[in-house]
Amino acid sequence: MEKDDLLNSDFLKKFKNEEELSSFLKELHTRGLEKILEAEMDVHLCYDKNDPKGNNSGNSRNGLSKKSLKTEYGEAEINVPRDRDSSFSPVIVPKNSNKSLSVQNLVISLYAKGMSLSDIEDELHNIYGFKLSRSAISNITEKVNQDMLDWQNRPLDNLYFIVWMDGIVFKVRDQGKVINKTVYLAVGLNKEGYKELLGIWLGKNESASFWMGVLTDLKARGVEDILVL
Repeated sequence: MEKDDLLNSDFLKKFKNEEELSSFLKELHTRGLEKILEAEMDVHLCYDKNDPKGNNSGNSRNGLSKKSLKTEYGEAEINVPRDRDSSFSPVIVPKNSNKSLSVQNLVISLYAKGMSLSDIEDELHNIYGFKLSRSAISNITEKVNQDMLDWQNRPLDNLYFIVWMDGIVFKVRDQGKVINKTVYLAVGLNKEGYKELLGIWLGKNESASFWMGVLTDLKARGVEDILVL
């Protein structure tokens, strides 16, 4: 992504100050960390949450514990899954540490570049020194992908006072060529007076029909009225 594209984007102008932007980024970061911890626990126990395979397996999930972290976006509190015999030792948030590793950023970045799971496993081990199994990497990408789908399709409030719509241009490598792709965003001012990112859409060309599709999606997710668009 070109730095100037992001800095000049009207989307970022919707944040009144650094505190609002940091809060938004911290929320996204915390959500990602928790999903990756869930994926690590699935691999540790050898079964997914609520899977009958876990019955009488000898170890199982045992709720969550709160943990305060120092992240690149400031102090954050996350929920860390526990197991009954306390043998779970996550890579992303090591025990007895108040800092998270940037493993999730590496995995998602390498996955987005089209690398296979085995290539990512080798890359993490040879270059960064992280020992993360292929099944753990697969679980991480699946958890993040599913969380993105759940978030994109979540129900919305019935009323927003203002909805801003804009696009951010990214330079990406596609089949050996660097091309521009635009990610479109809709930010709504809700009834509590807070800005909320309503959705993210990838589109080739900005047009009336494209934005009509965005509005149709918002309506299908519960939005009944927008006072200012």
